[in-house]
Order: sequence, then structure tokens, then C-alpha cells
Amino acid sequence: MKNLGSKELKTARLVLRPFREGDAVAMFENWASDPEVTKYLTWTPHKSAEETRALLSLWAEESKKPDVYHWAIEYENELVGDVNIMQVNEESESAITGYCLAKKCWGKGIMTEAYGEVLRFLFEEAGFHRIGSSHAVENPASGKVMEKCGLLYEGTFRKEIRLPSTGEWVDVVHRAILKEDYFAEK
Repeated sequence: MKNLGSKELKTARLVLRPFREGDAVAMFENWASDPEVTKYLTWTPHKSAEETRALLSLWAEESKKPDVYHWAIEYENELVGDVNIMQVNEESESAITGYCLAKKCWGKGIMTEAYGEVLRFLFEEAGFHRIGSSHAVENPASGKVMEKCGLLYEGTFRKEIRLPSTGEWVDVVHRAILKEDYFAEK
């Protein structure tokens, strides 16, 4: 495995790039302040663009490190979401990923395209062995993205997390794809 960091990636419709502090207003307006987008995430909606700006200041600094993987998603020259690795285990060459997308972009295949490109990069260029992700049972659209990108169902953990947005305990579906699965599909 090679630590290559958040280098810029491109697809037919998207640019995936490291975040910049100047992305705060777009991120705040397009998804970070939206309670529908953040409903199943581990953080609550941002209350101001200043809150988003402070977070992006940290992310911009972190993205300079070769072992940090976090991409802003640009679609039609607008910042609409992000894909990131939340946890890396270098010993097992594995990672846990997450993503979120502006509601106005739901149902257009944007996250499937972005996540698929990130998987390509992580397996083909960085040399990861295993990539995992999870979603609340109540958020099946997120699971569809994972399925379309080849992640296989591994189990459902009962009442695994408490949603900050509602305080409700939810069941979480875990999925993963191995390097050999990824290359078998090619």
C-alpha cells in the first residue's frame, strides 16, 4: 500500500479534489446545513458558514498529508458533496469510507460515479486490500451506491449508533469490497 493522499481525480462528469477554505459557503449551502442530508450522518447540520469554514480550515491542512484521503466533489463546476476515508489501517491495508451529497444531486448517479472513482484510485493506485463502508438501515439509497460499486453485504449491527440528529439508535448495515473482488469485476 502506498500513501498517495487526496490527489485530484476526474470522471466524465466530476472533479474530485482536496477541500479548500474557500469552499465553506458552497458546502454550507449545498449540504452541511441540510437536515435531510445529515440525518443519518455522525454529525448535526452546521448552523453557520463560519462553522463550516472552521472545519474546512482543518481539512485543508490535513489534506496535505499523504495518509489522508478526503475529496470534495465538483459537478457542473459546483461543490456538491464529499467522499473520505474515515479510518485507515495500514497493517491490514484497509479503510473505512464515508460520503455525503447535496440533496439536489440525489438520484443522478453522481455519488456512484464519485465513489467508484475513489475505489478505483484506492485499489489501482494506492494498493489498498479492503474498503468498507456502512449505512443506517433507514438509508437504503446509500446502500444502493455501495452495491452498485461492488461492496458486498457483511452484516447488520443492531442499534449500533445513535443518530445525533434525532437521538435514535439505528441498525447499521456493513459492506465491503476486497481488492480481488474489485479486479474480478474489471
